Amino acid sequence: MGENPISREEYIDKILNAYRWTPGAAGTVRRPDRLLAAQLHERGVPLMAVENALVLAAARRMIRAAGSPPLGTIRSLAYFLPVIEEVLSLSVGPGYLQHLRHKIERLAQTPR
Repeated sequence: MGENPISREEYIDKILNAYRWTPGAAGTVRRPDRLLAAQLHERGVPLMAVENALVLAAARRMIRAAGSPPLGTIRSLAYFLPVIEEVLSLSVGPGYLQHLRHKIERLAQTPR
């Protein structure tokens, strides 16, 4: 599970907290979200991969062509499953994902 193994409960809490604060997400955690987080733990998906997937998906949603129609609110952690799988197969350095994190923070502070 990584260099510093964490408990199942801590893993689930960290994923759900990251999901709750992801731009574009409703901010509400439901039972299916908790179950999916537990399944990700059971699969051995690294916490960092899930967090990176949330960042990547949020960046894609926020960095769109001007005049694009607004996107709906994300209401389920399951929305991110394809991106989690994509991140697991990526060979992108951590610097790129850190860059996206900073970009999201700047965009989230910019009034729309």
